[in-house]
Amino acid sequence: MNGSIELMGMPVSISVTGIVVVLILVLLSVWSLGVSVERLVVLTRARRQSLRFARSVSPHLSQGRPLPAIEAAEKFPHSHVARVLSAGLSTFQQKSARGLAPTEVIAATGRALERTTQQVTAELNRGVGSLATIATTSPFIGLFGTVIGIVHAFRDIAQAGGAGGFSIVSQGIAEALLTTALGLVVAVPAAWMFNFLSPRIQGLSLEMESTSSELMDFFLEREGAAG
Repeated sequence: MNGSIELMGMPVSISVTGIVVVLILVLLSVWSLGVSVERLVVLTRARRQSLRFARSVSPHLSQGRPLPAIEAAEKFPHSHVARVLSAGLSTFQQKSARGLAPTEVIAATGRALERTTQQVTAELNRGVGSLATIATTSPFIGLFGTVIGIVHAFRDIAQAGGAGGFSIVSQGIAEALLTTALGLVVAVPAAWMFNFLSPRIQGLSLEMESTSSELMDFFLEREGAAG
C-alpha cells in the first residue's frame, strides 16, 4: 500500500512505513512548536510580573514590613521572584511566631527558599527537555525513512527486472530525501528553541537565588538587630 504526495512538483509514491515516519515527524514538529510558544509565554509573563512585583514590594522591605510584602506577592502568582520571596517571608513569620530560636528560624527559612527555588525552576523547565530530545532524534527518524526508501528502491528494481530502471530508482530516492529533509526541518527549530530558552531559564533561576541570598541577609540583619 503506497500513498502519493508532491515533492517540488514531482509526484512521489511513498510506502506505508514512509507515511508513518512522516506522520511521526509532523507530530514532533507540532509538539515542538506548542512547547516553544507556551514556554515563551510563561517566561515573558514571569519576567514582566517580577519587574512589577519588585517595584511594589521594595517600599515594604525597606521599611521592614513583611506582611504587606507577602500580600503584594500574592498579587503576582506568575512571578518567580514573588513566589520565592513569599515562601521565605511566610516561613520566617510562622517559625518566629512559634517561638523558635533565631538559628532554627533562619535554617528553616533557608530550606524553604531552597525548596521553592528548585520547584519553580523545575516548573520553568517543564517541556524544554523534550525540545532537546526532538532535536536529537528527528534526524535519526528521518534517516530511518531514508533507509526504508532505499530498500524499497532496490526491491522495486529487482521486481522490475531492470525495466524502467531510472524512474523506479527515482521514486525510492525521492521518498528517502523527503524523510531526511523533514527530519532536519523538525530538528533545527527544536534545537534553536532549546538553546534560546535554556539560558533564559537559567537567568531566572539565578534571579531567584539572588533574591534568596538577599532575603537571608535581611533576616540575619533583623535577628542581629533584635539580639
